[in-house]
Amino acid sequence: MALSVASTVDLAEFPCFRRFLISSTHIQSFAIDPRNKPSWRRGLSLGPSPPFFRLNHRRRGLFEPESCSDRPVLARVAGEDALDATGTGSGASFQQAAGTSVSSSAFGDGYVALFVRMLGLDNDPLDREQAAQALWKYSLGGKKCVDAIMQFHGCLNLTVNLLKSESSATCEAAAGLLRELSSVNLYRESVAESGALEEIAALLSRPSLSAEIKEQSLCTLWNLSVDVKLRDKIADFDILRLIVSFLEDDDIKVRESAGGVLANLALSCSNHKTMVEAGVIPKLANLLKGDSDNKGSKVMRQEARNTLLELAKDEYWRLLIIEEGLVPVPLIGAAAYKSFRPPLYSWPSLPDGVEIEQTPKRPSRSGAPEVLLGLNIDKNIDIEEAKIKAIVGRTNQQFLARVGAIELENGTKSESPEKLQPLTLLPYVDGVARLVLILGLDDKVAVSRAADSIADASINEHMRVSFKEAGAVEPLVQLLVHDHEAVKSSVIRALKKLSLSRTVCRKIEVEGAVPYLLNLLKQTVIPQSVTEQILDILAHLLDPSKEMKSKFYEGPVNRSSETLNAARHHGDVSLLSTSKGDSRDDVLNTTIISRLVQIAKTASPNLLRKVISIIEFGTVTNPNMNSIISVDITSALKAAFKQKVLEDNEKEAEEQGKHALELEEAGLTISAASRLLTKLLDSESFRQETDAAHFVNLLRKILRSSLPLHHKEWVAASLVKLSSARDLENPIHVEVTLYETIPRLVEQMSVSVSPEVKEAAVVELNRIVSEGVEDSARVLAARGGIEPLVKLLEDGNERAVEASLSVLYNLSMDCENHAAIIGAGAVPRLRRIVLSERPQWKRALRLLRNLPI
Repeated sequence: MALSVASTVDLAEFPCFRRFLISSTHIQSFAIDPRNKPSWRRGLSLGPSPPFFRLNHRRRGLFEPESCSDRPVLARVAGEDALDATGTGSGASFQQAAGTSVSSSAFGDGYVALFVRMLGLDNDPLDREQAAQALWKYSLGGKKCVDAIMQFHGCLNLTVNLLKSESSATCEAAAGLLRELSSVNLYRESVAESGALEEIAALLSRPSLSAEIKEQSLCTLWNLSVDVKLRDKIADFDILRLIVSFLEDDDIKVRESAGGVLANLALSCSNHKTMVEAGVIPKLANLLKGDSDNKGSKVMRQEARNTLLELAKDEYWRLLIIEEGLVPVPLIGAAAYKSFRPPLYSWPSLPDGVEIEQTPKRPSRSGAPEVLLGLNIDKNIDIEEAKIKAIVGRTNQQFLARVGAIELENGTKSESPEKLQPLTLLPYVDGVARLVLILGLDDKVAVSRAADSIADASINEHMRVSFKEAGAVEPLVQLLVHDHEAVKSSVIRALKKLSLSRTVCRKIEVEGAVPYLLNLLKQTVIPQSVTEQILDILAHLLDPSKEMKSKFYEGPVNRSSETLNAARHHGDVSLLSTSKGDSRDDVLNTTIISRLVQIAKTASPNLLRKVISIIEFGTVTNPNMNSIISVDITSALKAAFKQKVLEDNEKEAEEQGKHALELEEAGLTISAASRLLTKLLDSESFRQETDAAHFVNLLRKILRSSLPLHHKEWVAASLVKLSSARDLENPIHVEVTLYETIPRLVEQMSVSVSPEVKEAAVVELNRIVSEGVEDSARVLAARGGIEPLVKLLEDGNERAVEASLSVLYNLSMDCENHAAIIGAGAVPRLRRIVLSERPQWKRALRLLRNLPI
């Protein structure tokens, strides 16, 4: 630290200094002005501006005096260790104008104590301001200077009190001094305990503040947030929302300071929820995507990236980040991209393999057409936006890989992968292309991490289609035969997420994934988790409901020519020998069916449903079901029909939600098994070999259970078909009517908005009740059918009103239903029908006579 002393001001002339003079030292003069002000006191002229100290930002902690060659300098205190931790000087000497010298220790103690005492509340506000400015500039000298200030215990409280000042200069000086004090680990907690957080929060809440005050205040919070114990305290304050708002400030230093505070707060997982609720993710994502008007500095982008990467460690917050258009991409090191070998003489094509019409021009030896394709897209060509962005992203990433500039944002070309961050965040156009590029490298670890990132990023249809257009499906399918187990596991996980899109499903099947997946499924040594993921993919690819729709709406099922054309384009010999139709026939392979049945015996309800769905797909594509019947398929069906959750009807209140989810999952499995059983009953050999009575008992039990109504439709259909095959009319038909038909018709009357559906439902109910089906009236009343019947008396057409009156009359024969009929408002409606002499007035009058009114 270096201090310049001039003989322009005599401290003894001013009342504020006179009482602070050190008795053993006669200081002739001293001038210091951190704000470059021309005077210390109001109305005082110092002639030429005195020298002042300024911070050298490039060499933090050093003072450089302004040029003052035109003014005599009487003395200087030099050396970085001019003041040690106790305030004792160890530097040069202090020369007085009259030739008297004092030690630097005496000067240091007197100088710091002087200005600390000037911070007192009984002093003039301008004197307090000048003292705060002097101490602020003095603290910039380093830890020893900070130690010298902090030995005066009241300094912190007095400095914090200055944050309430109306003077901008005073607030800036106080915040700047707190910033320097909090930069030392030893005093960080003391600064927080002095009430600095509360006062800074109040200061930043003021409507108009200078950029300097914001910067110093935010930097103080930046220093305090280094302490783990203080992060939660900072995040609990309303100041967090203010910090987020400062991300859009006009001053770049303010934005950087706000980003630094958020980056430190994000290091504590307990703060993540509060930060997300404050709106951190959208604003930081805009900085990285370049969507904001002011993209920010490199420091700002790095702090934003660090914050979002910490938030991305939580799965739910990672989804929000991806929804904002950022993709987590693994950093694998620049050396890994050396294996990237783009074809130099290949004609450019779209990432999904569509060829671009060639021109007579000769292709460039350096592959310029391939690289520049994304930069010169003919707008007259009808290309989807997703394909255009895929071209641009691929062009950018291939260019970076060609020139060796990929992953060199920090300018360190030889940095090893171990020293790099595990992930970075890129805009989805570049991030998707980067991940597809990594899939083609030789590094097994890099490929595995890229596949995992694709799985994590495939959260919606937009991202899945983006990966498809970028060309991710083909390399992923080819990697299914990779010899590295970790790579295959990651690839299967990625394909599972991508297969949730029907559009991507077609592409996966065209690329020949089904045979690879079936071969993997035959292996009994693969982990259970991998087996489940394979079944997930196959269930999406071989969905029988989609297959039935494709027969009617999408043309023929067998698109073998499409597969062969794709295989010829990509040069994949294995695809040339495997068509889409062949892959579907493989599902009926006895080995595959046996393996599926083996899995079904010990599978969970969700997995069992997928196994049955795949087997059902075989019955749709090939009516010849001999290969399915030849294995023990009945064991899989029995496992599906024996659901434990159907027996647990009584649950505690806190378990009702979980029970409902389990019941829904069991219903999906039972519906799939019932559909398969219905199709298998078309086979004569199956009907002869199966124990129909056993299945009838299982299905009747399910029909009487609390299973959701929409899952009982196929159960009822299976029961009817079983009864027809075995000539069992009763009581199966009665149970189907009571437990499936009547509840379904009541639901249609209550929920449907179509008058035609309501009319058909009430007419069918009238037929059932009129035929005298046992307990039909009781079940109808118990299922809540009275209220919709009464509403139809006023809302329905003539036919519906007549059927409703007939059903209500039958229900009124039981006196237990009278209260429900009257409570539903039937009496006034019936009276209006009678008084208006509508065609049904006689029926309405008979019903009124039955009611106790």
